[in-house]
Amino acid sequence: MAAFLLCSASMKAQRVNVTDKDLVGVWTLEWMQYDGEKKIMCGKPNGYTQFKFYGPDGEYAAAGIALSNEGKIVVIPQEYGKYSLKDGWYMEMGRPALKDAVILTDKTHYRGRWKNRTDMWVKHPSMSEKVVRYIVNNCKMKDIPADVQKTIKQSLFE
Repeated sequence: MAAFLLCSASMKAQRVNVTDKDLVGVWTLEWMQYDGEKKIMCGKPNGYTQFKFYGPDGEYAAAGIALSNEGKIVVIPQEYGKYSLKDGWYMEMGRPALKDAVILTDKTHYRGRWKNRTDMWVKHPSMSEKVVRYIVNNCKMKDIPADVQKTIKQSLFE
């Protein structure tokens, strides 16, 4: 019994205290894995990763980042809007909140889950504000003309 208590106390002492606020910052996709398939490493191994920015005020931006065959970086804006994480409930872009879709494993890693895919994300606190703002601003894309919005919506989502 004493050994069990010592092991339990040791495990609790090693656990890193993280809060929902630790999500604030810049994150890139380290790996992803679809259910029943092999893990796909991102970044240097394949020249592609995903970028997520979580601001302290709920600002959210997501983009793909690729390294072209010519060695140039390509930013692929995906979405821009709002997010929230509270008591394990995660919501982004007004979609329904999901329980445990984002789990902070420590202050620099989180595990994400979306449908049949599990992701591991790593935090990048040293990424320059200039780079972060460039990527976030590319994600904003708020001024899509109304007729283009309507056509895309009708063609792809109705």
